[in-house]
Amino acid sequence: MHTIPVPTATSTAASPASFAGRPVLFVLTSHARKGDSGEPTGFYLAEVTHPLQQLEAAGIPVEFASIQGGEPPVDGLDLQDSTNAHYWADAQFRQAIRTTARLEDVDPARYAAIFFAGGHGAMWDFADSSAVQHVARAIYEAGGAVAAVCHGPAALVNVTLSDGSYLVAGKQLAAFTDSEERAVQLEQVVPFLLASTLVQRGARHLPAADWQSQVVTDGRLVTGQNPQSATGVGQALRDLIQAR
Repeated sequence: MHTIPVPTATSTAASPASFAGRPVLFVLTSHARKGDSGEPTGFYLAEVTHPLQQLEAAGIPVEFASIQGGEPPVDGLDLQDSTNAHYWADAQFRQAIRTTARLEDVDPARYAAIFFAGGHGAMWDFADSSAVQHVARAIYEAGGAVAAVCHGPAALVNVTLSDGSYLVAGKQLAAFTDSEERAVQLEQVVPFLLASTLVQRGARHLPAADWQSQVVTDGRLVTGQNPQSATGVGQALRDLIQAR
C-alpha cells in the first residue's frame, strides 16, 4: 500500500481536546443508478466496512448519514470479503444503514471528522449537494478532518471555504483515476471524470497504478484512490484523530 503523508502547517482552528469523544460522520450516496445505463449502483460496501473496522477497533464512534436519509442503495455486496460478511451479519450495523440521517439535518458541530464513502452513485449526488458542501466546510473550518475514498472525493469537487477557495486547492490527494474509470468502461456514463475535475479545482492528484492502494494525507484531508485503499484510509483517519 502506498501511503503518502504530506507535511503542512499546524492548524490553529479548534483545540484537540474539543474533539475528544466526538464521532466520525460516514456519508453514503442515495443514488441507485449509473446514469442512463440503468445499471444499479449505490455506496460500495467495502468502502464503508473496512474504514469502519479500523475506527471501531480504536474505540472511535461512527454515525451514518446519506444524501436523502433512510436506507441507501448498496453496491459491491461481496460476502466473500470477511469484513463485509462480519458487518452484514451484524444487526446493529444493518439497522444503522437502514436508518441513516438525512445529511442536511445533521449538526456538523457534533463531529470530529466526516468521511465520504465511494460507490459510483456518489458521482451523481455528492458534488452538487448543498448539504455536502455545508457540512464538509463546517467540520473542516472547525478544525476537524475530511476523508474520502474512491468515488467519495466527488464530495470535494464543489466544497469551498469561507474565503471562496476550493477546499482541495493546492492539496495533494488521491481519487478514482480517469484510467480506472476507462478500465470499467464508465468514462462515458459518469457525469464527469473525478480525478480530472479535482485537478481543475486546483488539487494535486497523486495516482498509483490502477487498482493499487494509494492513500494520501495532506493536513486534515485524507483520501484514497479505490476500494483497495479503504482500509488504509480508515487507518490514516484513525491516526489523525488519535493524534489530535
